[in-house]
Formats: sequence, C-alpha cells, structure tokens
Amino acid sequence: MGKALQPIDMMIPGQHLESYVQGVSTIPILTAEEEQKLAERLYYDGDLEAARALVMSHLRFVVHIAKSYSGYGLSQGDLVQEGNVGLMKAVKRFNPEVGVRLVSFAVHWIKAEIHEFILKNWRIVKVATTKAQRKMFFNLRSAKKTLSWLNNSEVDAVANDLGVSPDVVRQMEGRMSSTDMAFDATTDDDDDSAFQAPASYLEDGRYDPAMLLEDGNWEADSNRRLQQAMSDLDERSRNILVQRWLSENKSTLHDLADEYGVSAERIRQLEKNAMKKIRVAMGEERFQ
Repeated sequence: MGKALQPIDMMIPGQHLESYVQGVSTIPILTAEEEQKLAERLYYDGDLEAARALVMSHLRFVVHIAKSYSGYGLSQGDLVQEGNVGLMKAVKRFNPEVGVRLVSFAVHWIKAEIHEFILKNWRIVKVATTKAQRKMFFNLRSAKKTLSWLNNSEVDAVANDLGVSPDVVRQMEGRMSSTDMAFDATTDDDDDSAFQAPASYLEDGRYDPAMLLEDGNWEADSNRRLQQAMSDLDERSRNILVQRWLSENKSTLHDLADEYGVSAERIRQLEKNAMKKIRVAMGEERFQ
C-alpha cells in the first residue's frame, strides 16, 4: 500500500476533543485503489486490520458530519462517538463489489446513529417516535432560521416543502420548543427558586395520615362484616363459598354436586343465594 496509516490513540472523544480532531486529521486519506484492496481483504478474508485501517481513515469524515449537528445542545464528543459507531457498522457491511466509495456508503449509517442519539437525549420526553416524526424533527430544525416561533406564512412554506399539513408542523414545533424540568430542586438552586421544582408543590396523597387511618378503618370494618356474614350462613352454603372462592385448590360446581348429591345447577343456586346474603351484610352500597 502506498501510504502507511499513522497510529493514533483511539481515545473516546470527550474532554480531549480538540486533540482527537487534530489526531484524526493527520491520518492519510486512502486512494480509491488502497480502499478497494482493504475492502476486499475485509470482505473476503475477514481481515480485522483492514477493517481498522478503513475506519481510521474515515474518522475525520465523522467529525465533519458531527459538526453539522452542533445546534442541539449535546456534547460534540458524544456526537462524534455515535457517528464512529455508525462508521464501524458501515465498514462491516461494505461490499467492494458494488463499485462505490466507502464514504458514500457510510454517510447513511453515520447520520442514522447520530439521529438516534439526538432523539434519545435531546429531551427527556421524546419529541419524535415514528419515522415520519423523526423526518419532520430534523427537517424542521433545518428550516427554522431563528429561535422565534414560525409565522403562518413560514408554517405554510415548511408544510409545503415537507409534504405535511400546517397542523403537523405546529405540533412538532411545540414539542421542539418545550423545555425539561427536574423533579427535584438542584443543589445550585437558592431558597427563592428551589420551590419552583415540581417536588415542592406536587402532593403525594399516598401517605396522608387521615387517608391511611380511613383506609385502615374501612378494611377492618369490612373484615368484621365479612366474618359475621360468613358465620350467619348455614354450614352447606358457607362450605360452598369457601371451596369455590377461598380455598387454594378451588372446587368446581360438579365437584360440590358430587359431594352433596345434588345437581350442579343446585350448587350454583346455593352459591348465588349465599353471595347475595354476603353483599347485604357487607352493605350493598359498597358493591354498586
């Protein structure tokens, strides 16, 4: 191969992003012939060194694409890292027999990974879930020239360009303009702003002492009524309810019919009458 790839520290682009960018810019760009030979070695022989060389020589291209997504408020290092994942996926799937350069094939995979990362991290509540919404999200971001809301003529123009209704454009614009708020106050909030966090004014009624006392009293009263109602039943009716509803291994109507020597329909009638007596004793208003 005519040009030797210079080694570079494969660090994750983060705090040292500038050093990373400078490093990848020193890696020589492959000629068409060099790229073809490396791609064939990977495709036919599974040569991992060839795969590494293909990835390394295109890292600068990922940086270039990631810079175009700098307006989303996300770490540029994270965007580059996600783009590198897309590049590696593209290299793995690249077929040298197709007759196109790797850079043309890889652009789709790089952007797809970056798009997925942005949609997962730009807002806590996802602004786009369907394929159509994702397309709308990125196209609308590109169409908006300022941070202000679009006027009616601008909405109509965007809707016409994207082939959707103005209502869809307005809906997505509203999602994109929303902001996230932490549930609890942050450590940086002072006393005057901490109360604005939802945790300060959203009431949790699960542990209200009055509600807990009321629920406890209602449960105790219900248990007392149920025990009294069961004791007032005749032995056969009580046994039918126990075996049909309260036993671990519940009996069928036919099982009880065989036990008492009556028809299954008679057991059903006895069960129905017993349940009616229970409801009356418990208070019919509780079962409305």
